[in-house]
Amino acid sequence: MDLEATPSVRQRMQRTRGRDNPFELSVRSQLYEKGLRYRVHYPVSGIKRITCDIALPGLKIAIFLDGCFWHGCNIHPPSVKKNTSFWMEKIDRNRARDRRVRKHLTEIGWTTLRFWEHEAVEAIVKKIVSTVEEYKAAKLSARSSSRALQDVKRTPG
Repeated sequence: MDLEATPSVRQRMQRTRGRDNPFELSVRSQLYEKGLRYRVHYPVSGIKRITCDIALPGLKIAIFLDGCFWHGCNIHPPSVKKNTSFWMEKIDRNRARDRRVRKHLTEIGWTTLRFWEHEAVEAIVKKIVSTVEEYKAAKLSARSSSRALQDVKRTPG
């Protein structure tokens, strides 16, 4: 094995795209094929410099597609040999930020869906589509019940 041809951890991390990486693109393309229209890298209201990977603002659904290394997956824990304390602190900060963002979104009435990069794209898409369908059905039934109330004639009084 040629050691010069093997990229270092630093080189691999520099090549990792934070946005529009193959994982995100595959999920987004399948959602689009299913007829879902969404916003990409949508800003989280009330928190500076934080965006959802995918958002459905009309339904208030925020979707995050997390990398196992960067977000500290329990199944694939980060394995670093150099500068370990730096990387573990960085991952801990990322996880704390994820919790803050989820709490904030919940407080402002949004639903948060988080998925790991090791999950099957088909399963992720299926979960997102089913959640969207549930929300659309709930929205329709709420709208139709409010119309039904408007149709009720009031007795003069």
